[in-house]
Amino acid sequence: MNRRRFFRDASLSSVLATSWGMKPTQGGGQKGKAAAFSDFDSAAFASLPVEERYHFARVLAEGQTEFQRDPNAKPEPNELALPSEGWTLVIPASSGQVLRQAAENVRSYLGRAMQTQVSLEPRTSLGNWRSLDKVIVAAPRDELPGCGAGLKGKKDYQIIVSPERVVVCGFDERGTMYGLYNLEARMNLREAPFLPRDLNTVRHSLYQTRMTLSGLGWMEWPDQYLALLARYGFDSIFASGYANPNGVPGPQYAYGMPRFQDPARVHDLITRAARYGIDLYCPILYLWTGTRENEAGLRKLVRDIVTEFPEIRGYVLLTEGFFYKTWFGAGGQGKIDLRDWVRNWARGVAVVTEECHKINPAVEILPWEYNVDFRPSNVDVKRYVITQLPQDSIPLLTFENGKAFTHDGETGTVRDYSINVVGPAEVTEAQIAEARRRGMRVYSKADTWASWQYGTFPYLPFPYQWYARYQALEKYGIEGTMESWSYGFKPNFVAEMRAWYSWSDAPALDDLLRSMARRDFGRGSEDLVLDGWKHFSEAIRLDPDTGPTPGGNNAVANPLFFEKPKARTITFNHSWTNEGLWERNAQLMPFWPFTIRWLLFSPDFSNRVNRARDYARPFSLSVFLKYLRLTADEMEKGLKSYRSAALAAPQSKRKRAFREVLLAEQIERMTRSNHAVLEFENLRFSLHESSSPKEQKQILERMTTILREEITRTAATLEATRRDSRFGYEWEADYIYTPEVLEEKLKLLKLVLEEQIPAYRLRGRKD
Repeated sequence: MNRRRFFRDASLSSVLATSWGMKPTQGGGQKGKAAAFSDFDSAAFASLPVEERYHFARVLAEGQTEFQRDPNAKPEPNELALPSEGWTLVIPASSGQVLRQAAENVRSYLGRAMQTQVSLEPRTSLGNWRSLDKVIVAAPRDELPGCGAGLKGKKDYQIIVSPERVVVCGFDERGTMYGLYNLEARMNLREAPFLPRDLNTVRHSLYQTRMTLSGLGWMEWPDQYLALLARYGFDSIFASGYANPNGVPGPQYAYGMPRFQDPARVHDLITRAARYGIDLYCPILYLWTGTRENEAGLRKLVRDIVTEFPEIRGYVLLTEGFFYKTWFGAGGQGKIDLRDWVRNWARGVAVVTEECHKINPAVEILPWEYNVDFRPSNVDVKRYVITQLPQDSIPLLTFENGKAFTHDGETGTVRDYSINVVGPAEVTEAQIAEARRRGMRVYSKADTWASWQYGTFPYLPFPYQWYARYQALEKYGIEGTMESWSYGFKPNFVAEMRAWYSWSDAPALDDLLRSMARRDFGRGSEDLVLDGWKHFSEAIRLDPDTGPTPGGNNAVANPLFFEKPKARTITFNHSWTNEGLWERNAQLMPFWPFTIRWLLFSPDFSNRVNRARDYARPFSLSVFLKYLRLTADEMEKGLKSYRSAALAAPQSKRKRAFREVLLAEQIERMTRSNHAVLEFENLRFSLHESSSPKEQKQILERMTTILREEITRTAATLEATRRDSRFGYEWEADYIYTPEVLEEKLKLLKLVLEEQIPAYRLRGRKD
């Protein structure tokens, strides 16, 4: 919806709010209209512009500056302040493209964001680096005699600051690049070109590999976005899911119809990413059966790919596209002998490893046995996987999936990529131990700023819980990470925090968080912001809903059905088409065609099964609902402080602060909507079962209350979503919900409240 239309037309949320006598919003685009908004939301919605869909992607592609200099910032006595002009950025004349590009990026950053103009000067010799004045010297240690003796490996760097010069000494060019970007990170925290005057830090990279996926879309990697990834400490990307890099089709499996790859796009991506020190990992997809002909086909595929793309750093063999005979979801193997399946799958991994290493022994092979049941009861089989893998492969272990957690004596397990537990899972801990016994390196798929627990969010503001995961990754010696699947990276303060803790000698957590809070909300609000973050981090530990579920990803847009609705899309009730199979394959639900089926909670309209109880298992529904309430209540405790900090923010920081608060509010609304959907369905089912008029009346009264509360939440969600195009987006499925979908939900809520329930009361009986 364009902005002109938004201000011209009365929003549906305002119309609905008028119907229930809710208070008016003051100011902004909602002037003179009634809306179901809190005072804070009224102020935020009036201040923030409406965004078109995919606006966030355009901003990232254009490389707009995230942070700007605060004109009121003053250096402390112990700080070096770079002047507005007169300094030079010096690099070796022999520098390769990685260091040249990084130096140019930093020069541009200083001018654009920090209003500090520096010239860029390549020099043939830097042997006299100690005598240079008014310079930033950036070079590998081989170019700086006597500097960098403590550096041990790739990506390590040393920064030395004195009144006359700033020296960035890298173990290699990539280390130098990360050192330069750490200067930017320090300036971003200070909102000025200020550095500690006596800084002398040696920082060791804790990971050989940090890779991520695009947060923009399939094979969408604009140059400005690649440059941003390097600034956040990534050295690798994964592109692109479910497609062989040379375009050879892989096997079809449970999750739909992946796009075909264009090899030319892969070559182009390799070339462009290399400018920013970023390597490429790709999948290899193949249906492995182990026959002689099948093995020959796999060997040819691998040789063709590795020969055509010698620059690719490694290959991920994910069981969703590289599997033995039959693909199955985790725990859904049926009567298949898992150990036999694992042995044969590992044999396919060995073939890939052998063929890759014949051509290039440095290529990394990352087998990822995601779909082998990861619940604690399967520890022995998951450990067995490691025993079968080739010695020179690197297991890619899912960090937290399957981890057990208990609420009120009832135990569940993490279903898929969540942060309510830190990890590792019981099965993962056993696999790590077995890999260590065999002397194998270990990488992990480990979310570090967002997860599928709330997968339609760009990041999750739970910094203390995320930090606990960073510590666990370090404790268990994880050497490489894939830090997203599949929502990818979008800039945010948690990912910024992650970049700091991917190297040694990082600031103390509260010190770093205070600096971020001061920058984003304004001086004086640090305690309020940290209080909010502590409550948010406590809240997520209570959340019982894990994985890519309707409640965690689509609850604010999920319909609340009272009666079986008319079909909204094609049906096959009387045709020769198998309707159930078609619905599963098309991922559509005929009664609500606005999102994919697996992210939609829908009732059993035959009233044979209570879907709400099924959803909560292995927890009882009462315990599940209790902990959803506790999660939301804890979020609200933090939001009180968070809102106060945002409202007190100086004008220059208010929009950023408002967006931060709206995101946290959206998490609370998502959680309460999750509760509402399940409670409403349980009541609907109970209404069908009840024969007591008194009980039916009580049920209908409670359902009416839920509807009114959900209307208020949905109206606020609608306006928040209009102002942040990141909400509802997860590129594996594109937009899972949009403002238009929320409008449809509001129409349905109004229909149920004003027509369907009153009509049911008039009938005086259950259908």
